[in-house]
Parts: sequence; C-alpha cells; structure tokens
Amino acid sequence: MRLRGYSEDVPKPMVTIGSRPVLWHVMKYYAHFGHKDFILCLGYKANVIKNYFLDYKESVSNDFVLSHGGRKLEFMQRDIDDWTITFVDTGLRSTIADRLRLAEPYVNGEEMFLANYSDGLTDFFLPQMIEEFSRRNSYGSFISVQPRSSSLDLVHLNDDGTVQAIKSMQESNTWVNGGYFLLRKEVFRYIEPGEELVYEPFRRMIAEGKVWSPRYEGFWQCMDTFKDKQILDELEASGEAPWCVWKKNHGAARVVA
Repeated sequence: MRLRGYSEDVPKPMVTIGSRPVLWHVMKYYAHFGHKDFILCLGYKANVIKNYFLDYKESVSNDFVLSHGGRKLEFMQRDIDDWTITFVDTGLRSTIADRLRLAEPYVNGEEMFLANYSDGLTDFFLPQMIEEFSRRNSYGSFISVQPRSSSLDLVHLNDDGTVQAIKSMQESNTWVNGGYFLLRKEVFRYIEPGEELVYEPFRRMIAEGKVWSPRYEGFWQCMDTFKDKQILDELEASGEAPWCVWKKNHGAARVVA
C-alpha cells in the first residue's frame, strides 16, 4: 500500500532502483562476497520474478561491444552467468517463517545459510559477520540498524502525559532489524506453521540465548515507501550508491559490533 503505483503489478522486490529491481541489487551484493547459490521463496506474482530471470538481458546493466550487424555481442563483464537460482513456490499467503520452513529441503546439508527480506540495501562487510557468527553458539543473527529516513518522531512522556522530549528516529538511539539474516539449520526446530519468523521462533531462541545481532552504523536503507524509493533512485543515479560494493571504488563498510 505504501508503494502504491509501483508494487501493484509486481511483487515488492521487483520494484526497480535505476534499471534493475531491488532483488537484483540484493543478489549482486551477495554475489560480490562469493554467495551465488540463491533460493527465491515465491508467492505474490511469482511469475513476474520467474519471467524476469528467464528473459534476463545482461545488456541493461553491462557494457558490451556489438559487431557483425548485431549478430555478435561481447560483454565487458557479466552479471548472473555463474549464479544458480532455485525458484520455490511457497504460497500466496504464507508467513515469512512458513516460506523459510518450506525452503528447508533446499538448504539440506548446509550448516549455515543467509536469508533476506529483499526490500533493503546496505554496504556492511558481510564476511566479518559470518566469521563472528561462526565462532558463536547462536542459531540466528541479523544486523541491527538505525532508521535513516523515517518520518516518525519519537516522543518521551511522563506518566501524566507531559512531553519530556521529541526526537527524530535518527537521534533516538533506536535499533531495528535490518533484514539481513544469518541462520543455522537448527532454526527450523523453532518454527511452527503459521508463525512469523522474528516473533514466535526468534523469541524461543532469544529465551535460550541463541540470537546475536551486531549493530551497524553505516549505510542501510529500506524501501517501504515512495520516499524511500526516491532516496535510493537518487543515490543510484549519482553513480556512488553505497550498496553497489561490486563496482570499482566501492568498498563494503565494516560492522560495528
């Protein structure tokens, strides 16, 4: 609803930033760090995502040389030729936890795996998080970030309703789930059908001390509203989008634990 006009005909991850959908930007980020085996948990308008990759055109985002009257294309770099993408129909109305649970057979044999909401972009240094998580006895992890563009104000009240202070979300020292997850296979033991991932399953793990989250103060931006899309479009158009760590002169920023 908050992206009306953009996400009525396509699923939210397929709303474009520049010439490519948010989902592509997220996948390019992971591929940059060597994670190129993807499982897409499909639901609403699954055919849009399937058709996008079935009809994928590398010329949209890659430099190339055209010769022989258009019969030959030579790309200067490639996008997805070394990616493996598994398309899994997880239902139209499934919860996020249900989608994860239904994808379990496709991560069978993996000790750890990454997961993502596919509606936010960041430049944090993924290998550092994986290294730290591998040393911990945790089953779930996600980056905690501070909202950057929220139009909401945080109000501090006395018991009688007297206002003590009003602060923007950026000044509030409030941390939110950034949607970039690292999970162990044990997480599936905590998921029951119909549950939401970060509520019932994660609360069970939290009660056992099995969830860890690094604070990240660098770039992170969700795409929930038209304003959020504008921010990301402007950054992409500038040629200096922070999340494009795969481009020259872009370096992923380190995690602040």
